[in-house]
Amino acid sequence: MEELLERSALAQAAALESREISAEELMQAVLGRIERENPRVNAIVSLRDGERLLAEARAADRAPRRGWMHGLPIAIKDLANVAGLPTSMGSPLFAGQIAQSDDLMVARMRAAGAIFIGKTNTPEFGLGSHTFNPVHGATGNAYDATRSAGGSSGGAAVALACRMVALADGSDMMGSLRNPAGWNNVYGMRPSWGRVPDQPEGETFLHPLATNGPMARCPRDLAALLEVQSGPEPRRPFTLPREAFLRRIEADVHGRKLGWLADWGGAYAMEPGILPLIEAALRDFAAIGVEVELIAPPFDAARLWQSWLDLRAFANANRLAPLYADPARRARLKPAAIWEVETGQALTVDAVQEASLIRSQWYAGAAELFQRYDALILPSAQLWPFPVDWVHPAAINGAPLDTYHRWMEVVVPASLIGLPAISVPAGFGRNGLPMGMQLIGRHGDDLGLLQLAEAWHQATDWPNRRPPPAAVG
Repeated sequence: MEELLERSALAQAAALESREISAEELMQAVLGRIERENPRVNAIVSLRDGERLLAEARAADRAPRRGWMHGLPIAIKDLANVAGLPTSMGSPLFAGQIAQSDDLMVARMRAAGAIFIGKTNTPEFGLGSHTFNPVHGATGNAYDATRSAGGSSGGAAVALACRMVALADGSDMMGSLRNPAGWNNVYGMRPSWGRVPDQPEGETFLHPLATNGPMARCPRDLAALLEVQSGPEPRRPFTLPREAFLRRIEADVHGRKLGWLADWGGAYAMEPGILPLIEAALRDFAAIGVEVELIAPPFDAARLWQSWLDLRAFANANRLAPLYADPARRARLKPAAIWEVETGQALTVDAVQEASLIRSQWYAGAAELFQRYDALILPSAQLWPFPVDWVHPAAINGAPLDTYHRWMEVVVPASLIGLPAISVPAGFGRNGLPMGMQLIGRHGDDLGLLQLAEAWHQATDWPNRRPPPAAVG
């Protein structure tokens, strides 16, 4: 059964459908891998009782297939609600809180037949691209558990890399599906904003920054999960129609053109070794007939950052204000959460308007770029995975950072205007640690990105060429 865990999610699903294996056998293999691997990395939290999970797997074996995910063990990021499981969001304020119902994305995965085994670890409230919190502790990188897994979907990326699950969900405001994917040698996709709708609750117009999306060890699995997660929700504005991604993912990408943005003309500080690694990886695109061209910065990075800083704080202040308003609960918030609320609440109407104007101008500028390029490329992070016991990096190459999240500025161009982006594995540094690169597409062209990622995977297959050593055998 160990060999089974090396297979893709679609391959596992096919083995279940053909009765080559049973859901019970798969569950036994998954629980065994978790027992062996999870103590080292702490990726999966709130794991359910094994006997109950095996009973659910046996029930799945007896039942008619509900969808392609029927019988697959899945762990959900601990920001989303799964009925009957805790949703701590990494905060002591919510530790032990049991969800009464599934979130929309989770409900869609359940309807497709997934069996939910527990949650994946995340930073407190998803803030900061480094997965640690006072409820569940820190998640270690799959390739070196003394290093950060990234975040906020760090638990999901590590669980995938270590073959504890074959498929994972995540969410992305500031690179949370991209940075951990790059740092753990897997794929993470931030879909176009509106592709995977969130809950139809509360204010739904003002804060289009974050989105849910898929993570996997191959693009075909990304496409299959995205089909399950996506689709319109009439009670949410601006949602996109459902598309068939998987059956169209195989495509001739010869002649497509990519714009390589490197360090945005020096605006984004990079640790040594990152840019040379990506530039070497880009030769694999050239080998399959994809043209890559270095391009000049298309927009002022400082203006993008100021717009992002204000709009993100504006959104987080709205989300966390009820907790901040209560002095007793405020005292239990991490400093980054308090900083977000206080920064957001200090904004003037003119500042919010200016931030949105910059965002609008960048959207128009990006649209012009996509008339010449099928996708843009940036590294998925500006640093290599740092020590897991850090709160956050304080500097890059000795230059101090002015906020807790400035070291992830490279993900802002896609996040600010809701563009789809896939972090694809780009190889390993001399330190033995993985790095990824972002493929960024025009809004709505999720399929085009998946096709590029699939061609890349066929040419490189980094997740299977270099799995974490402890996950082998």
